[in-house]
Amino acid sequence: MTVWKTSMRNFFAHKGRMALSAVAVLLSVAFVSGTLVFTDTMNTTFDKLFAATASDVTVSPKGSGDDDNPRTGKPESLPASLVDKVAKAEGAKSAEGSVSSMSVTVVNSANKDMGSSNGAPTIAGNWNQNDLKAMEISSGHAPRGPTEVMVDADTAEKHHLKLGDELRTISVTGDLTARITGIASFKVTNPGAAVVYFDTATAQRELLGKEGLFTGVSVTAAAGVSDEQLKQNVAKTLDGTYKLQTAKEAADSSREDVGSFLDVMKYAMLGFAGIALLVGIFLIVNTFSMLVAQRTREIGLMRAIGSSRKQINRSVLLEALLLGIIGSIAGVAAGVGLAVGLMKLMGSMGMELSTRDLTVKWTTPVVGLVLGIVVTVVAAYIPARRGGKISPMAALRDAGTPADGKAGRIRAGIGLLLTGAGAAALLVATQADKASEGSIFLGLGVVLSLLGFVVIGPLLAGVVVRALSAVVLRMFGPVGRLAERNALRNPRRTGATGAALMIGLALVACLSVVGSSMVASATDELDRSVGADFIISSGKNQPIMPQVEKALQKAPHIEHVTNYKGVAAKLTAPDGKTEDEEVIAANPTYAQDLRRETVAGELSAAYGKDAMSVGDRYAKEHGIKVGDEIKVAFKNGRTAGLKVAAITSDDTNVDKGAMYTNITTAAQYVPADKMPKNMIMFAKAEDGKEKEAYASLKASVVKYPQYKVQNQTDFKQDLKDQIGQLLNIVYGLLALAIIVAVLGVVNTLALSVVERTREIGLMRAIGLSRRQLRRMIRLESVVIALFGALLGLGLGMGWGTAAQKLLALEGLGVLEIPWTTIITVFVGSAFVGLFAALVPAFRAGRMNVLNAIATE
Repeated sequence: MTVWKTSMRNFFAHKGRMALSAVAVLLSVAFVSGTLVFTDTMNTTFDKLFAATASDVTVSPKGSGDDDNPRTGKPESLPASLVDKVAKAEGAKSAEGSVSSMSVTVVNSANKDMGSSNGAPTIAGNWNQNDLKAMEISSGHAPRGPTEVMVDADTAEKHHLKLGDELRTISVTGDLTARITGIASFKVTNPGAAVVYFDTATAQRELLGKEGLFTGVSVTAAAGVSDEQLKQNVAKTLDGTYKLQTAKEAADSSREDVGSFLDVMKYAMLGFAGIALLVGIFLIVNTFSMLVAQRTREIGLMRAIGSSRKQINRSVLLEALLLGIIGSIAGVAAGVGLAVGLMKLMGSMGMELSTRDLTVKWTTPVVGLVLGIVVTVVAAYIPARRGGKISPMAALRDAGTPADGKAGRIRAGIGLLLTGAGAAALLVATQADKASEGSIFLGLGVVLSLLGFVVIGPLLAGVVVRALSAVVLRMFGPVGRLAERNALRNPRRTGATGAALMIGLALVACLSVVGSSMVASATDELDRSVGADFIISSGKNQPIMPQVEKALQKAPHIEHVTNYKGVAAKLTAPDGKTEDEEVIAANPTYAQDLRRETVAGELSAAYGKDAMSVGDRYAKEHGIKVGDEIKVAFKNGRTAGLKVAAITSDDTNVDKGAMYTNITTAAQYVPADKMPKNMIMFAKAEDGKEKEAYASLKASVVKYPQYKVQNQTDFKQDLKDQIGQLLNIVYGLLALAIIVAVLGVVNTLALSVVERTREIGLMRAIGLSRRQLRRMIRLESVVIALFGALLGLGLGMGWGTAAQKLLALEGLGVLEIPWTTIITVFVGSAFVGLFAALVPAFRAGRMNVLNAIATE
């Protein structure tokens, strides 16, 4: 009971100092809890949607669902006669055919894409009874002919559509313009898909190419018949060439497709939460170390009157327990708020998530509480153990003696050993022959070098802080020297505070180096390999529609336009081994659009009759040489015997491992309706007509906003922007760790000011002004922040360089250090230090001189 009372008294006596540590626990737990609530809510949203849209039993073509955007532009279909056949199955109440396609683009009268901007699909189909399970017509009526269309209410609201407005639907069969006659509302949350409905005949004709076809059959079970029994009965009426799923199986399959994306998001966010938690550990260790040091005399008196080491230890750990409980409870509550905020943010980006589906499983608060409490108590263990070792004689000494300031030799030795081992592992990673092998050493090197820098931090503080002080602080005269000595007074404390900031900035620097190297490598590869002036592609992974292809072919000032199709096939090499591969079917002009180095033969010959090329890696694996014949079984087509006319080098990023043949060769073996559409096209301008050709190509696709025409400059900028956006998201998540690190600097300074209360009073008494005192504390904060930044940026650049050397095996051949980013972050760290010192410096300046001198 005495230990508990002592812990409570000390905790609330230092509640202001504990608050910052509690905020660190709160932020870390909030990120973990918020991530769990957010992903659970997304799962609930999709589960409800899939459950509402799935029929009792669904019949669909085998292979359907493997590709949401089939390269033919048309989804797999089955004959309409199957509906009547299935309806006669025992236990079937009714059956109806459905048409659904995601290979469409819907635009309004202003030619603006009505699809989602967050990657959610645009779906076109026929309106039927099964849709009434998930939707209801909220205004107007269902489409009754080819000039009528119905749209979902979310899309209508987002794009300000109303009854009577025109929508144009673009598909492989052509363009269809229709007026909105109805708006349907989802009964469950629609995460962001744009949905349009036609009458059945129009949907079949415009999406599948002709009437009499469906993409699936929805079967409803009669009363008392289970879905599984109905599935078995339907299977007896069919010949086994179709895929049958119960409602549960269909929902599970859809959930699995979405689940992989959600899992990546979940674990990535938890990873950043873990980084913030690691940084928070430094803050907690620092806080309790300083509190124990400041209470040295008090603990010595307690030991003198009979308190045991275990009681002192338990007293500090109980304070940590209280801190962990309070911070974790607040963190779990904040996590729910964070999840709601993320839902609102996703809503602004096009992914709709309703708070009605907010899901807080019982495991979420348990995980948050256990994580926060355990981490806090573990972090406080070393300071508590150190407090238990304080002897009764400490009661005779001043509190907070600087005897603990020197880093131990054993610690320095361990730090040097870990750092050396980490550097060695990174070096081994750069010398690896295979990226998969080197990645293990890279990960090991990152972990060991990080631990090494953390452990060796106090030793580095003495060297680095002096060097930084010579450049930054000496110009401020005596005040600068005082700030330097204060930072060096306790190297262990300075090292731990700087290490918290070091972790976040090390990751920023590492990712900046890798991102810049990716852009530089891709740019270099494009300059060396791509000869085409223009690249035409879809931003939504959709095939290029035939009408667009024709428009591009007719564009003026164009020397040639190259078709580029990926045809799936099974290849049987001369050694008898069969593998699934993709053969690129292109025009012979593609040999000009992409400069490929050949190991043997001539690439132009690969575009001859019944000829092809292979990559040198495939050739080595199967002992293939020019003149050998490969059996190519084209998907949905016949088997061809193609002679190898060229072997290309795989030392490239563009079309690495690609196998080429002429489109006319592939067309001999693949039926026209099964031949994939172009996923990308290339064009070459006439000499001196680049600007005119660029304008004419853009004019050719102006009616089709889903496609973009890019010259090489555009393509490089697009690549740079994509990587930049990804890095900005990562930096945003890492900002949490940096915020926690800033709190650590604030806490360190605040506790340091309290520890030096008498010293500050004496300095004020002998003439140090309030302004000089505040400047001294701000400069101390700046040099600590710069110390952490210097270590972090240096460590991160080392990691990034090692990663680039390893990724060079995969084509990332150019190392580029983003010096602008590195310098900006370093300078920004000084401002972070200034910001962190505002409150501690202000409080120090307001101290009463006489009271400060009288402080024991």
